[in-house]
Amino acid sequence: MKKTYLAILVSAIAMAFILMSFSLPQDKQYGPEWDIPAKYKNMENPHKGDKSLKNVGRSLYMKHCRSCHGNKGEGDGPKSRMLETAMRDFGSEEVQSKTDGELYYMSIIGRDEMPNYESKIEYEEDRWALINYIRSMK
Repeated sequence: MKKTYLAILVSAIAMAFILMSFSLPQDKQYGPEWDIPAKYKNMENPHKGDKSLKNVGRSLYMKHCRSCHGNKGEGDGPKSRMLETAMRDFGSEEVQSKTDGELYYMSIIGRDEMPNYESKIEYEEDRWALINYIRSMK
């Protein structure tokens, strides 16, 4: 009986350590700099400052972005642990200093682990609503 109890206890402790290793933060590196075509760098946001699109942008963010980027855009969503690269905080100066066109390219066109959303967010107005929402995360 004592041997069985001891074996169960040792197994439980080993399992706890294994599970904890998956939940501990990983030392992830940011990916390489984005190579964004000039077309996007210079792209103007035709809906810049349009507050009527805030709910649309928020809804799209919650549907498509939150699982990786987190509720507040801090890169701490539940799926972020499964990614190989670290994500930047949308409220950071580094992200907020990007042009709207650069954010559009990074968010809609994507690369590597950042998927392409052109077919999931079909309408230009909706895409810009998402960019405006990301801008509001500062």
